[in-house]
Parts: sequence; structure tokens; C-alpha cells
Amino acid sequence: MSGLRAVFSFLSISVPLLCVSLPVFAAEPSTDALEEVVVTATKTPVPVSRLTSAVEVIKGEELEQKKIKTVADALRLAQGVTINASGGPGTLTTARIRGSESAHTLVLMDGVILNSSTAGLFDFGNLTTENIERIEILRGAQSMLWGSDAMGGVINIITKKGTGPPTAGAFLEYGSFVTLREGAQVSGAKGPLDLSASVTQWDANGFSAVNAQRGATERDGFHNFQTSARAGLALPGDGRLDVNVRWWKSKRDIDSGGAGATDVTGSQSLDHRLLLSGSYDQPITSWWSHTLTLARDRQFTFNLTGGAQRNVATNVVSKPFGAGGNNNLENLNHRVESQHTFQIAKPLLLVAGYQFREGVGDSPNFSASSRSKVVSSHAGFADLQATILERILFTGGVRQDSYSAFGDATTYRVTGGYLLNETGTKFRGSYATGFRAPTINDLFFPGFSNPNLRPEKSKSMDLGVDQKLLQEKLTVSAGFFWNRFRDLIQSPAPAFIPQNIGNALSKGWEAGFQFAALKNLDLRGQYTWTMTRNLDTGLRLAQRPVDQASAGISYRPIEPLSVNFDYRFVGGRVNNVLNTEKMLSFDVVNVSASYDVTKQWQVFTRVENLFDKDYEEIQTFGTPARSVFAGVKFTY
Repeated sequence: MSGLRAVFSFLSISVPLLCVSLPVFAAEPSTDALEEVVVTATKTPVPVSRLTSAVEVIKGEELEQKKIKTVADALRLAQGVTINASGGPGTLTTARIRGSESAHTLVLMDGVILNSSTAGLFDFGNLTTENIERIEILRGAQSMLWGSDAMGGVINIITKKGTGPPTAGAFLEYGSFVTLREGAQVSGAKGPLDLSASVTQWDANGFSAVNAQRGATERDGFHNFQTSARAGLALPGDGRLDVNVRWWKSKRDIDSGGAGATDVTGSQSLDHRLLLSGSYDQPITSWWSHTLTLARDRQFTFNLTGGAQRNVATNVVSKPFGAGGNNNLENLNHRVESQHTFQIAKPLLLVAGYQFREGVGDSPNFSASSRSKVVSSHAGFADLQATILERILFTGGVRQDSYSAFGDATTYRVTGGYLLNETGTKFRGSYATGFRAPTINDLFFPGFSNPNLRPEKSKSMDLGVDQKLLQEKLTVSAGFFWNRFRDLIQSPAPAFIPQNIGNALSKGWEAGFQFAALKNLDLRGQYTWTMTRNLDTGLRLAQRPVDQASAGISYRPIEPLSVNFDYRFVGGRVNNVLNTEKMLSFDVVNVSASYDVTKQWQVFTRVENLFDKDYEEIQTFGTPARSVFAGVKFTY
């Protein structure tokens, strides 16, 4: 194990100095392919028309066109994804898929697992969209391919690859809440080398984490510096080496929410995070290829308690618990995966591999005996893909995980589909099992842990149909999903010791469409109805909307001008597990536009919350009022 850590330590020093970078999975599809392909669903490139899983792709071009700043803002428009933020930019922001827990969504970036080894979830608050090529969202249990944390689905974020002649650019943006953003990027390829890199700075200082409509007056600042790079090298024999680096340093002022919501003075969270990954892909024969992935995530979090707080409801001023103190935490995630892909025959493809995963949590606030806790696992998996008569699609696989903390977990998944090419119809369905390993906090947190915990488990099913119409200009889809969760880890009062006592259900319907109405006009929309239940109490699960929808229009009335409208609706929900805090539905409209003054210069503007709606994603925490931003971009 010490040798493995030495390798990762070497990478953490040498890779940033070399300023090269790398991702992930199977061999990349040819750029000559006309149809979009997805990797996340099978760990191999599969055309969208032949996918038997529920998948959505958000392209980097769409992020740029709409001037979307954060990955969380992009996911707010996605099918079946619920985003909740504890205030404005930089605050704790989580994602749920199809009514599952936020810790049931596995988040990866270029092969790096981003879920915290201590808390289990990923905080999207600091992740911006610069240098992102695509975001693939895979709904439903995916533990067979991806292991722990993928009970609800997978969000896979992929960095841009440098292509074409070398280019460089920069942008500057200013707007509401004293917001200033600036950045630069370079991209291109020459011979066997390619590179795409970016650097950005984002500062804001005019937004309260606790809702100002509830009486909060302090303005909480946010500062984020982020850099990203991906470098690739084409090798003999169609091999490829990739390296990825992403680093951010952020500082945010935070408040305390809930029933006793308070404005807190001097309370801050500082986050330093370094993502490193490398992948080596090499065909061995005409029918056998191998991909090796190394990935590391290192995060330092510094939390300052603050010196005073004011209750926004009563105006009572007091000292926070542990006033003036701090709480520091280090998280490490290591992942090594060896994947072999065998083209057994034209209709049969076998993917088999081994994965090592290690999570480490450490805090100087704990005693020596409670520090530097480690949870590791070894896993083997195999997945068979078959296409019969160019109509019948099938995948089936099994995975065995062996964990240092609790033992083994076995998961499997089968999917099927039928193509009716004459009418442009695809029927699809899947059934899978999933699991989530107890976190380091669950197992080892001093005074509030349980070393005898078992993994959480799930069963997941979906059925759907995709239909192409109007000479494939219009695509509509509809489906039903069902998830059953058991042995959920909960910490009931008064002892707050975690136990495997939770059982829950989520099910619902989802529908969507994409329509290239005209050459310069694109329409899209999606709707999801989700019913959730705590099967032990009969109550609804907290912070899951029953109804959720989004719609968008992208229009280019003249060649230099692009205009985008995005509408988002979130239905009624409950804020707490007892269902006593009801939250109203809300809808938000965002508008963006850009104008290419010349080939090098572009001016743009964006208006968020156009109709100035007052709403909350989590009770007592604020969301931005109408916000206006404008900027300029230069490309050379």
C-alpha cells in the first residue's frame, strides 16, 4: 500500500509542474462518427440510438452558448435530477437522481471519484464549467459497473480534448452581487500532442446565504480560483496516453439555516482541492484492448466557526457553538482500474476488469487514535454486450466488491432493447441491484459511529421508449422507473449512532423531447413525476419534489446573434423527515444572449431569475433575485 501512495504522491507533485493532464475509460470513439456516443453506460463508446439505459448528455457547446457558470446550474435543467443549494455561489450544493439520496449519486470527473470518503456525497458548490467537454448523466442503479455510491445513478464529467489548430482566448464578466469573473483558455493539437487548458477567477460579495427575505442583512462573499488542463499523446499502435489536472481554491462565508436560522459573522469555509488522473489505452490485438486508469482526489477543508451570530427571526445575538474555533479535514480518494475489452464476435463485446479503491479521512481536531482512517476495496466485474439481427440489444453483468470495513457486496445488472428501425422506435428496459458502503464518518467518527454497519442496498428498474419523428428532427421519450432501498444508514435520536434501519421507495414517470424545429431554432423539454416514501413511517422523503420540469429555446435569428431561454419548474415538497415543513412550488426563467462582433470578439449578457421570483431550494436559505451579468470574450 505504501508503494501505491508513493505513486500518487509523485503524481501530485510532478503532474501540476509539467502542466499536462489525462482521463478515463475505454478508447475514444472516432471523430468521424456521425452519431453521438456515450461511454458511462457501458464503459465503452456506444451510439445513443443503441443505448438500453436512461442517459442524458449535456455538451460543452451548450454550456458555452448559454454562459452557464457551474455544473450545478447545468444539472438543474436535466431529467430526473434535483439540485439543492444552501444559499448562493459556493455554498453546499447536492444532487439527487430519481428521488434517491445525494450520497447515492456517484460523481466522477475524468475517472476521479469526487464523492467524499467521509461524508459520502459530492458538494457541487465550487465546480465551474470551464474546460468541460460533456456531462453524461446515467439514471438508475449502476453499482455493477461503477461500484459503491452509484445506487441512484452516475454523473460523469469529462474535460475537453485539444483539437484543431492552436487557439487562445480570454473573457471578462461583471454583474449583480458585485460579481466579477475573468478567465483564459488555450486549446489545440500538433502532431501526436494535444492540449486543452483553462484558468478562471470568480469573486462575488453581495449575497446572503440565509434568505434576506427572512431578515438576513450580512452579505456573504465567495471567491473561487480554478484551473484545468488535459494533455494527450497519441502512441504507436493506436495507443493513447491522457493526463488530467483540475485544481481549485475557494473561500465562502456561511450562515446557519434551519428553524433557528442565523446570520453568522466571520464564519467561513475554505476548500483546496486537487484532482489528478491518467489513462493509458492500448489495443493489443484486433479484438482485444486494454485501458489502465489511475486517479486521485485530495481535498483540504478549513471551517472557521465565527465569533457572533444573530437569529434572523428574534434578533437575539449570541456566540456560535465553539466560537472562534476551527474544524479542519483532509479527504483522499484513490482509484486504480484495469479494464479489458474483448470483441468476441461481431455481435458480442465483453468488458472485464479489476478496480482498487481507497478512501482516507483525517482531521487534526481528533485524537491520535481517531485520525487517518482508511476504507479500501477490491472489485472484479464483467459485462457482456450483444446485438442480435441489428434489432435486439442486450447487456448483462456482475460485480464482486470486497471491502476492508464490512466484507463483500455482489451486484448485477441486465438491460434490453428492441429497435423498430422502420418507425424510428426503440423500446428499452433495465433491472439492477446497487449498494453503498458505509463512509468513514459512519464507521469511525468519535462518539457517533458504528463499526458493525452493513452496506446500504437497492433494487432498480425502468422501462422506456424513444421515438424519432419528422425525419429525425424530433425525438420524444417516455418511461417509468422504480427504486427500492433497504438497510439505509440513519442516526436516530437521542444517541445519534448510525444504524441500518431505513427502508424507502421512489417511483415515477419521466418524459422529454428535443426538436430541431428550424436550422436556427432548437426546442427541448422534460418532465418528471416522482413519488417517494419512507416505508417505515409512510411519510414522504425530504427535499424531493413531486413534479419537476424544464424547457428551453435556443434561437439564432441572424448569424452573429444567439438567444437562449430556459424555464425551470420545481413542485411542492417537504423540507424535513417529519413532513411538518411544507415548501411551495416555484418556477424560474433565465435568458442569455451573445453577439459575435467579429470573428475574434464576442459580447454577451445573461439574466437569471428574469421575473424576480422569491423562492428557496432548502428552507431558510436564500436564492438569487433577478441578476444581470454582461461580459466580453476574445478568441485568437
